[in-house]
Amino acid sequence: MPDLQLTFDVGSADPAPIEEALTLLGATAITLEDAADNPVLEPAPGETPLWPTIRIRTLFQAHADRRAIEAGLADLLPTATLLNFELLGDRLWEREWLRDFHPMRFGRRLWVCPNGQAAGDAQAVRVALDPGLAFGTGTHPTTALCLEWLDGSELAGCRVIDYGCGSGILAIAALKLGAAEALAFDIDPQARLATRDNAVRNGVADRLTVAATAPHKAASCDALVANILAGPLTELAGRFATLLRPGGRIALSGVLVGQAETVAAAYSPWFMIGAATVRDGWALLSGSRGPIT
Repeated sequence: MPDLQLTFDVGSADPAPIEEALTLLGATAITLEDAADNPVLEPAPGETPLWPTIRIRTLFQAHADRRAIEAGLADLLPTATLLNFELLGDRLWEREWLRDFHPMRFGRRLWVCPNGQAAGDAQAVRVALDPGLAFGTGTHPTTALCLEWLDGSELAGCRVIDYGCGSGILAIAALKLGAAEALAFDIDPQARLATRDNAVRNGVADRLTVAATAPHKAASCDALVANILAGPLTELAGRFATLLRPGGRIALSGVLVGQAETVAAAYSPWFMIGAATVRDGWALLSGSRGPIT
C-alpha cells in the first residue's frame, strides 16, 4: 500500500513533542535526519546526541487528511519549513538501497558481490553478500580498508576473530581467503542473523562461530579485525592483547584520521603498530602482537 510522506525542518527545536504529535495524528513511521552536513560520528558512551539542525520525515497512510495534519502541527511548528507532502509507491524500503549495491573488488583478488551477481575472473575470491539490516557491505571506507587488509594478509590455516561483525563480511572474507576458522562477535541480534545467513550463502558456516558474548580465551587467534569506533577500540586494547598469540596480526578500523595517534598509543604496550592506511578521512591501523611478558 502506498504511503504519504511529510518532510520538514525543525531547526534546533526539541523534536520530542513533535514526534508525539505526529504519532497522535496517525504517523506510521518517524525518522530524524541531519538537515545540514553535521554528522555525529562518535558520541560518548550512553549519549544519543542529535544534530544542530534536524529534519523530520514521517509516513502516514495514503488516505490521511493533509490539512488535518498541518493543522495539528501548526502550534508546535511556528518556525518550521514545510518541505512537501509526497505520495510514495509501495516498496520494501529497507531493501531499496540494494539497487545501487554492485560487485566490488578489494585488493588483488577479493570481490564482494550482492547475492546472485558474479564478478572477477576465474582466480577471484568471491563473497556473496546480503547484509540484511546489519552494517557491512564494503561501500564504507572503514569496511573497504579492512577487506583490502585481509586480501593482502596470509591467512591460510589461521584462526580469525571479527570483533563487531555486522553482516559478517570480514569473517567470511577471511574464511574465503583461506582461514581455517573464524569467530564473529556482535551484540546486535540482527548482525548475528545476517552473519549466519551469509555464512551459509558462502558455504563457510561449518568453520564460523557466531557469538553474542565477547571472546575471552587467551592467545586464541592468529588474526583479529575490528571495525568499530575509536572509543571502544581504545578501551579494548588490553582485551585484544590477551586474545592474540605472540606475532598475531591485528587490524583496527572505524578510526578517524585525527584519532589514529591516540588509538595507536593505547595499543603500543602490547602491539607493534605501523603507519596508518587512510581513505576519505578514515584510518586503518594494523600491526602485530609483541611477546607476552
